[in-house]
Amino acid sequence: MPSQPVQGDTARDVSGWITDFRPTKDELDACVHCGLCLPHCPTFRLTGNEAASPRGRITAMRAVNEGVLTVDEDFEEMLGFCLGCRACEAVCPGLVPYGRLFEGARAEIAAQRPTLVGSARRRALGRLLPLRRLVGSATTMAGLLQKVDGLLPNPLRKRLGGLRTLSANPQSSLGRIVEPEGTPVGTVGLLSGCVMDPWFGGVHEASIALLSRAGYRVVVPRSQTCCGALAAHDGAAEEARRLAAVNQRAFAGVDVVVADAAGCSAHLADYDHFVDGGFDAPTRDITVVIAEAIADGRLPRMEGNESVAYQDPCHLRHAQRITEEPRSIVRAAGYEAVEIDPDGICCGAAGLYTLLRPVAADELGKRKADQVRATGMTTVVSANPGCEMQLRSHLGDSYRIVHPVELYHDRLVSHANAGTR
Repeated sequence: MPSQPVQGDTARDVSGWITDFRPTKDELDACVHCGLCLPHCPTFRLTGNEAASPRGRITAMRAVNEGVLTVDEDFEEMLGFCLGCRACEAVCPGLVPYGRLFEGARAEIAAQRPTLVGSARRRALGRLLPLRRLVGSATTMAGLLQKVDGLLPNPLRKRLGGLRTLSANPQSSLGRIVEPEGTPVGTVGLLSGCVMDPWFGGVHEASIALLSRAGYRVVVPRSQTCCGALAAHDGAAEEARRLAAVNQRAFAGVDVVVADAAGCSAHLADYDHFVDGGFDAPTRDITVVIAEAIADGRLPRMEGNESVAYQDPCHLRHAQRITEEPRSIVRAAGYEAVEIDPDGICCGAAGLYTLLRPVAADELGKRKADQVRATGMTTVVSANPGCEMQLRSHLGDSYRIVHPVELYHDRLVSHANAGTR
């Protein structure tokens, strides 16, 4: 296989791939077809079909790589059905980088099988989603629709039901600089994201407040943009690379880059795959930073005797192997974290999956909601916006879905207010 990508629609190497994000032979050969991934794959559990399993998809990628198969409709369907949850990575003895293989295959499909709908969707993810005015207008419209919920058709009502109550004029965190309380320990650059700011502003507020109290100077660069995760997952590799380059410049000079959405922090951790050198500073999920501050005594532990259900976002548990830190935050807030699913099976959100594969997404969402109900808890803690929306849409308004840093911050404020009475 040549080391340089082959450009053009007809010129391609002997393997059949034409993008420089293509899986390598070594990566594909790392899969020994042991089958340990099968019980952890949500689509295999749904169907029992080998083609809906990680090793089945890798077999197809290898066949394309060797010129045995072409990037055709069947290949596109096989990859399109994958959630990209990366549960297979966490149990793979060969350390197969399935996430990268998946994104490379999706990029290849986009290059070789461009369709009007697919191209428009990928352009929207790379060009329109980062436009803050456009997202703000969409937020205002969604907020208005929430007010007339009873008049809407069921599918639209369900989608809106997954959202938090939206403000017509959401406050943006962009451009904020917050000085540390107490002894400074460094400067954090916070990713505002594309929809986190207008849809989940409370998570940002809690993150900024806790980071400042823990001794960090917090900056939210105005020149930043969408992390590019959704674009990368959908095969818009060049758009993802462009967005990564913007953020690389925007976060120059900070000590650590922090994201408070699991999907975003997982993608930031792979930035060196999209832009030379990645970030100058390390990237971390907010739960890791706050858990460390609690362990160091820079943030307090609180007492309590309540319990909450805890849901593992795939891109924390599987992609980043972060499991203990968010649970330790829940405990430090004075709650017991009640486990929902020991296997951490995907809830079915997976970015655009609920829109593109509604039947499979809905079934996985129902199963996750049933697991929550079985705990008897009415508060669920989850550290990813897509998971939160999926859970809320299937559980309804009688359940509270909250990010671990929000849970902790709310208890911290409550204790402070109680102490001033």
